[in-house]
Amino acid sequence: MDENEWLAARFEQHRPRLRAVAYRMLGSPADADDAVQDAWLRLSRSDAEQIDNLGGWLTTVVARECLHMLRSRRRRREDPFAAHLPDLVVIPDGDLDPEQEALLADSVSLALLVVLDQLTPAERLAFVLHDMFELSFEEIADIAGRTPVAARQLASRARRRVRGAEIPSPDPDLARQRRVVRAFFAAAWTGDFDALVQVLDPDVVLRTDFGTTRPPTVVRGAPAVAKQARAPRGGDLRPALVNGAIGALTIRDGRPFSVMAFTVAGDKIVRIDVVRDPDRVHRLPSALLNRPKRTGR
Repeated sequence: MDENEWLAARFEQHRPRLRAVAYRMLGSPADADDAVQDAWLRLSRSDAEQIDNLGGWLTTVVARECLHMLRSRRRRREDPFAAHLPDLVVIPDGDLDPEQEALLADSVSLALLVVLDQLTPAERLAFVLHDMFELSFEEIADIAGRTPVAARQLASRARRRVRGAEIPSPDPDLARQRRVVRAFFAAAWTGDFDALVQVLDPDVVLRTDFGTTRPPTVVRGAPAVAKQARAPRGGDLRPALVNGAIGALTIRDGRPFSVMAFTVAGDKIVRIDVVRDPDRVHRLPSALLNRPKRTGR
């Protein structure tokens, strides 16, 4: 094995963690891949033998690149509707290949990513690196160009906002999630209002994101959400895993129309995130269109 192959092999050992850091920082699989690729390019041009802690060095490079990308994104953002869902990690619901399993393991709930997207770049950096990846405040301070005390304060502010959002913790058992979501669709297709209310948490939240064309809508409470679910929709459903949770892709006229992600806890649906942003929905993998379908109303 020559030196380049040896270096590439070492880098690949760290790639899953680096991508996980970048996705949580950026909320976009494509941007996360760009940040990780940038780290590889910098490593390939450096004197790797002088790097004592390769994992730490790579994490620092990726985190700094993510911070730069977040700041650039914030400066050029012209969208008047600030809180939109991030890019989606959507894979077919069924037998997973190794790449899909990696995507599933790398995913984060949409509800959490929405909150993270509302943090400042520095707050997001501090929260992700400390609370999710257990970096010290000294390490974070070096990356962010702040003091350790300031890094601690950034993480604390971010933590309060995340806790204040009261993000529900989903049931880790996908089979249980799937049973609840199937009961929801069965009731929706037959227009059974009472059955819908039974499967919904009393304080359920339905959030629909439309992209930059209009602000997101939020419906709260089981009766109001059940009423929305009974409305005629049409189209076909493709079962999917959306950011690690049970969901579905809606197809109309042969094209993706919307994506739904369900948060299930205690055998009740506590949150439904719907994405109807054409830009993001139309970028979904074409393989999802060829999965077995179930016909809606």
